Amino acid sequence: MIEPIGNQYVVARPVYSANAFGEEHKKKQRYHKTFLDHLKVCCSCSSQKAKKIALSLFPIASWLPAYQIKEWLLSDIVSGISTGLVAVLQGLAFALLVTVPPSYGLYAAFFPVLVYFFLGTSKHISVGPFPVLSMMVGAVVAKLSPSESTTTVEISNSSISNDSSTDEYKVMVAATVTVLSGIIQLLMGVLRFGFVVIYLSESLISGFTTAAAVHVLVSQLKFMLQLTVPAYSDPFSIFKVLNSVFTQLEKTNIADLVTSLIILLIVFVVKEMNQRYKAKLPVPIPIELIMVTDPLGFLLEPLQKVMLVSLWILVLSLSLCFG
Repeated sequence: MIEPIGNQYVVARPVYSANAFGEEHKKKQRYHKTFLDHLKVCCSCSSQKAKKIALSLFPIASWLPAYQIKEWLLSDIVSGISTGLVAVLQGLAFALLVTVPPSYGLYAAFFPVLVYFFLGTSKHISVGPFPVLSMMVGAVVAKLSPSESTTTVEISNSSISNDSSTDEYKVMVAATVTVLSGIIQLLMGVLRFGFVVIYLSESLISGFTTAAAVHVLVSQLKFMLQLTVPAYSDPFSIFKVLNSVFTQLEKTNIADLVTSLIILLIVFVVKEMNQRYKAKLPVPIPIELIMVTDPLGFLLEPLQKVMLVSLWILVLSLSLCFG
């Protein structure tokens, strides 16, 4: 017992011996579960456990019934359009990094989002193609696919003699690498290998992301300048790409270069404005949407003519049917 006396404490407690303490506080026997006990717990099934497993596999069943339409729908539509447009543009750009037709970039931008809608757990994540992975897959495609200058190549008793067949072979290589990588990643997730990320230092991750950004920037130079740069997959390929670009600078398409620089400047300025005045703006300015849809304005006049002709054909068809 502790009694305060002014600025002092008096402690009174019984004196124990080892035997007396052991008799008063007897040690409890702990039951150690065997492997069969753990196996029974894992393999046992109940309605509550089945529901928990189903909700963990399909989180949409838990958050969709609690969705507040009036409060969240408008904001989600605006953010969905903006994020979806960025994903589409990234898919088109990263398809060029993989050296496959741009249409496959649209597939890579759409299907991951659709799958994550049902299986995802975070509402702040936008899944889709990633530049570093696209460059790594592109390096494998460039290494295993026949060169564009090759006219006829024998592969598995079949010949590749045109650009369409070459593109199909590149798509096959990219799809194979992607599927195998997904299977390996799935197995690593089942085996709980995510703990490896703990041992990656912040400086390592920062250096990796910075180097990846430099690689992506260099890989886009040939598209901005409209130059023919061969694909390299060996170490220090970035220096070979830069050497190829610098030796062909006199072949630069000035119109494409000026257009690219203007678009980069506009996007950078508007992004800074969105960040600086985000408290005053009701919604961020969708500069990506404006930059993509603005060139389509030149196609509106032919579209209007086609729609007018289609309307007259519709009226004529209805008059013939009812006449």
